[in-house]
Amino acid sequence: MELRQLEYFVAVTEEASFTRAAARLHVAQPGVSAQIRQLERELGQPLLDRSGRTVRLTEVGAAVLPYARAALAAVQGARLTVDELTGLLRGRVTIGTIDWSRALDLPGILAGFHRDHPNVEITVTQDDSASLAASLRAGAIDLAFLSLGGAEPEGLDTQVVVEHPLHAAVGLDHELAGRPAVALASLGGRDLISLPRGTGLRTVLDEACAAAGVRPRIAFEAGDPTVLAQLAALGLGVAILPESAAEPYADRLHTMPVVRPKLYGRIALAWRAEGPRNPAARALITRARDWLRNAPPAPVP
Repeated sequence: MELRQLEYFVAVTEEASFTRAAARLHVAQPGVSAQIRQLERELGQPLLDRSGRTVRLTEVGAAVLPYARAALAAVQGARLTVDELTGLLRGRVTIGTIDWSRALDLPGILAGFHRDHPNVEITVTQDDSASLAASLRAGAIDLAFLSLGGAEPEGLDTQVVVEHPLHAAVGLDHELAGRPAVALASLGGRDLISLPRGTGLRTVLDEACAAAGVRPRIAFEAGDPTVLAQLAALGLGVAILPESAAEPYADRLHTMPVVRPKLYGRIALAWRAEGPRNPAARALITRARDWLRNAPPAPVP
């Protein structure tokens, strides 16, 4: 019995197809079929039912699968341990981010890490903050830049990258235009323009409104703060956003801080509280934290 046979068996099981498994493993399909037939001959029982449109496990195959996965995991763990002890990093890390903002300088962090550890494969994925936090807890990603609400996310450790006050932006002919600030209570009953649920800034707004007894009326949602500014400039409502997102439209917008209470948005680096099992991920978290401490980020664009 060879590890390659177990790897092929697990891949076919997960893909429910010899063709997809071969593509995933970057080998020819006949080679996958031959190795699994050899494994079945050694065990004396069929592991896969090939009679249907999709490949399914036999009863014996279902019993063998956990042992195959455990054997592959043990070998991978041994390799990672040796790599860590010898100072050689390899493997894969996945980073989640809400955007490619200047405040994150994610390209700069990744460039330096890649120069020092060229054998580590890095994947970057984008999503909203709630989804990124869930993916971190599930172990689907190793670290993430996300926007925080009022409470710290459960099961995660964080390091704040940037904190900025939230502003209200309105068109120049809006009745609120000209005010130096606007109280949160004054926004009740008005058409608001906001980021969607699942984002940190929307969580801050919703939590503050709930605490103040204000019922927000969200007229428009958009995932990009600059789009919120554009909608407000068209007179469609009051946009809640970082002041910097409204700056390109200063000739068409009046911006003012939201007060009583003041609202703040925060972008943070986050990772699982118990730490990732992957040495490469641990090294990247350390690199990112050091980078952020020693190189203050630019303002949020």
